[in-house]
Amino acid sequence: MEIIQKYFTDLTDNQRNQFQKLQELYQDWNLKINVVSRKDIDELYLRHVLHSLGIAKVIQFQPNTKVMDVGTGGGFPGIPLAILFPETHFHLVDAIGKKIKVVNEVVEGLELKNVKTSNCRVEEVKDTYDFIVSRAVAQMETFVHWTKGKIAKKQNHELKNGILYLKGGDLTEELQKYTTATIYDLTNYFDEPFFETKKVVHLGIKFKG
Repeated sequence: MEIIQKYFTDLTDNQRNQFQKLQELYQDWNLKINVVSRKDIDELYLRHVLHSLGIAKVIQFQPNTKVMDVGTGGGFPGIPLAILFPETHFHLVDAIGKKIKVVNEVVEGLELKNVKTSNCRVEEVKDTYDFIVSRAVAQMETFVHWTKGKIAKKQNHELKNGILYLKGGDLTEELQKYTTATIYDLTNYFDEPFFETKKVVHLGIKFKG
């Protein structure tokens, strides 16, 4: 928990309490349904919570922004971001029912009012969003295909509406055709060695006409 406060110094009491509760909730649920690997559960705040919050170093979501988290798994990056941005609307989507079950329990345990969930494939979602976030669930080309038509046209941020993708490693080949993508190295924001190869990729969606 200290690691969150190290980088996010102006949390409210409620946000601190919610972040504090995450460990207990995930440890408890992970014993029943394994959504976080055994080794990662001990480093939940570094490997999952702070990693998710890397997106918050790239953008500050405005109130009433709509964000979809695709392939949320155990609720990352959606849940940490929903704690940090209580006035932003988050839609967490995953095709695996048991994962959404855990997410629902965590959302309920934290009393998060700004999160809705869906157990479905992203292609089935009919709504549009200002931003689509995710943690490396697929190659960028596949992800762009999945999320096509789901980005809202009206802009409310300096950063163009589009995809904010947490990725690792060398992305040169994967992003070759996406010349407008911007890569933010998380080592610019976080000191821990874990972030040496970790990045946020922003791909603004261009609209025709």
